[in-house]
Amino acid sequence: MADFGFNEHHQNEVINYMHFARSKRALRLKTIDSCFQDLKDSRLMEETYTVDEVSDMLDGLQVLVHGEVEMELINTAHTNVLLLRQLFSQAEKFYLRLQTDISELENRELLDQVAEFEKTDFKANSKVNQESIKPKLAPLNEGGVSELLQKEISRLQEDNDKLKARLRTLESQAMSALDDKSKAERALKELQKSQGDQQEITNLEGTVAAMQADFEKTLNANVASQKDLQDCLVSAKHDLLRVQEQLSLAEKELEKKFQQTAAYRNMKEILTKKNEQIKDLRKRLQRYESDE
Repeated sequence: MADFGFNEHHQNEVINYMHFARSKRALRLKTIDSCFQDLKDSRLMEETYTVDEVSDMLDGLQVLVHGEVEMELINTAHTNVLLLRQLFSQAEKFYLRLQTDISELENRELLDQVAEFEKTDFKANSKVNQESIKPKLAPLNEGGVSELLQKEISRLQEDNDKLKARLRTLESQAMSALDDKSKAERALKELQKSQGDQQEITNLEGTVAAMQADFEKTLNANVASQKDLQDCLVSAKHDLLRVQEQLSLAEKELEKKFQQTAAYRNMKEILTKKNEQIKDLRKRLQRYESDE
């Protein structure tokens, strides 16, 4: 079994299983042989038979052989499942996950190696170390260090699951914080833009006020040209009203555009949610105070 890379213990386990499979195969072959012998003993009593009689005998024999072969195949499949169950049960005790490759079961090269082993090495090695072959696969000692190892593996897996859950929570919180930060930055830019427009309006109003002050000083200093100055003042006031009206319209239009921006809606939605949370917290606080 050097080609398979088995150690001595596993080689003996394979030999033990092949002993079992070989005995079951021989028993089933004897049963099939008995089917033919029974047919000879019970039906082949005459020297000549008709076609219908021969066909009837062959049909009956076919049913018997088919049943025996099917039973053997089913039993072999179930036996292999039980063997895999032993292996998987031992592996799971040590938190191992074994994998199988079904395609390898039809590997002709490996099947030929097994057949060659059965013909040669099997006969030579079947009697070697029989005392070391156990009736069934047995797991390693579960006491002492092995038991402590299993407990430590369980504890580490539990800690790992907790850390994974904590990591998912932190990732969710980080993504939420980044989203809130982006929204706040967009809202801040919109506010800064709005404040810049408001500053321009304030500068214009200051300019108009300075112009009005200059006109008043001119009127006080030049009595002779009071009428002309008053006309200029009236004209300036009209210009001021037009400018103020234009500024008012521009401010309303700016405010309307700002209210239509996504940042304004997001801020409004955030403020609404925060107000609802504050109201809910106040209600809870009142209820707790009343309970106390």
